[in-house]
Amino acid sequence: MTVLDTRTLNRATLARQSLLDRTGMPVAGAVAHLCGLQAQEPQEPFVGLWSRLRAFDPADLSDLLTGRRVVRTHLMRRTVHLVTAEDALAWRARHDPMLRQRVLAVYRRELAGVDLDELAAAGRAVTADGEPRTMAELARAVAERWPAPGPRALGEMLVAALVPMVQIPPRGLWRTRAGVRNVPLPIWLGRDIDPPSPDGSDPVGRALVRRYLAAFGPATSADLRAWCGLAGLPAAIAAMREELVSFRDERGRELLDLPDAPRPDPGTPAPVRFLPAFDNAILGYQHRGRIIDDAHRGLSVTGARMVLVDGRVAATWTVDAGTVAVTPLRRLSRADRADITDEGRSLASFLSDNESDRVQIA
Repeated sequence: MTVLDTRTLNRATLARQSLLDRTGMPVAGAVAHLCGLQAQEPQEPFVGLWSRLRAFDPADLSDLLTGRRVVRTHLMRRTVHLVTAEDALAWRARHDPMLRQRVLAVYRRELAGVDLDELAAAGRAVTADGEPRTMAELARAVAERWPAPGPRALGEMLVAALVPMVQIPPRGLWRTRAGVRNVPLPIWLGRDIDPPSPDGSDPVGRALVRRYLAAFGPATSADLRAWCGLAGLPAAIAAMREELVSFRDERGRELLDLPDAPRPDPGTPAPVRFLPAFDNAILGYQHRGRIIDDAHRGLSVTGARMVLVDGRVAATWTVDAGTVAVTPLRRLSRADRADITDEGRSLASFLSDNESDRVQIA
């Protein structure tokens, strides 16, 4: 079986994430191809798309949110993701058990003795009018019946697991600060969530495997699970084995892939790219060594924004008063610094509406 080394996997990831070459696909198409963007920090998806799309206009993403073609909702890994309306409706039921389990794992003591089906029914009754509500308001609405768990446990279980919700605009719009207000997903989109397959064949699971590999492959089954949080995908993989090709990584782990997906030559040059906080190009794997060194892996879950140099995390970045400040994680060559400065100037201009192109490298 062919072995793919770390650099080959790195270039495949960059190509599929549109980080090797920016793509001209429309914003909605990019969100769909990427299987959504992690979005608990509302402004971060704009940087993620800017780094991947040619001539990205942030107003296009804002328009998709207000036009209800993309939504902000709890999905993969119980984190807030920005996904297309179609994917939210198709994927939500498949994620329901995982969402319940993950919230319950945090609040098992507080929610002991609470019938979650009854709590879900109460939540649906409260939200049936479609009025936007905060998590605290939802918790208060059911607290008389379930006073013991407390508002945090009740609110998170309702919003993140039991009642499929979207975080409605102006939350998530470009350069807009707004609190979270929730509306049920079917009401917001005017369409019902796709039900689970009645015959147990799991077409959604198979679709998730294909979509993940198209955007993140080649990858292990453990990588797939780390990305979506779902435990029940081995059967889907087994059912579609004939559609896939297999490789090995340098540690002997099996890598799955789509036959015709891009796997560029490992010598392909990789430009400097600025990634937002919690970007799935890093978080979408259990084995993240293809893009970040083990010594810096912890940064990926702290909200640090990363700079890729030659396809790998080499620095972090922040922005303050229009200046993009870069902190190297290793020694950078003069050429690396020049490339970071060039790309950083473009990012500063994007973030400041062309009022600044200042970059500082520590």
